[in-house]
Amino acid sequence: MNQRFEAEHWIAAPVANVFAFFADPRNLPRIMPPKQGATLVRLNLVVPKFTAAEIPTSYEHMAGVGTEIVFKFRPIPYLPFHERWTALITEFSLNECFCDVQKQGPFRHWRHTHLFEASNVKGLEGALVRDVVEYEVGFGVIGRTLERLLFQRILRATFDYRKQTVERILGSSVRPAQ
Repeated sequence: MNQRFEAEHWIAAPVANVFAFFADPRNLPRIMPPKQGATLVRLNLVVPKFTAAEIPTSYEHMAGVGTEIVFKFRPIPYLPFHERWTALITEFSLNECFCDVQKQGPFRHWRHTHLFEASNVKGLEGALVRDVVEYEVGFGVIGRTLERLLFQRILRATFDYRKQTVERILGSSVRPAQ
């Protein structure tokens, strides 16, 4: 049975900067909780195609459609074993969204859509980041039990950590509009 997880947070930084940060797969280990030991193993980067009018200033590390990202992490923090995960970027729209799906890994199904929207809060320019994750753990009754007892908490904690980390990295350079 497919599950759905959604998270949303606002970052006090221009949407183009926030999008560029998330679209660079090299940042993935930086925004994962240290106890998960995330490491980038291999990156087959396909740089997105842009028209002359839309070329962003820093696009060389953005993961466009067809990019394959292989990383390893601890699915259950602190346990000594690591899981390899291969993700494939299937959608990309500059400063708006991108989507990754699991090509190989611990889930029966995984689709993560990252959505970005320019947004002002209390006179501050910023970006609203929305994540929609559709997944299925698999493994029948055992998987459903683990999903309810353990995985939902791990997923929430991972996104909470990511939010705090991204705010620390990107979110303090913008001042209120006059």
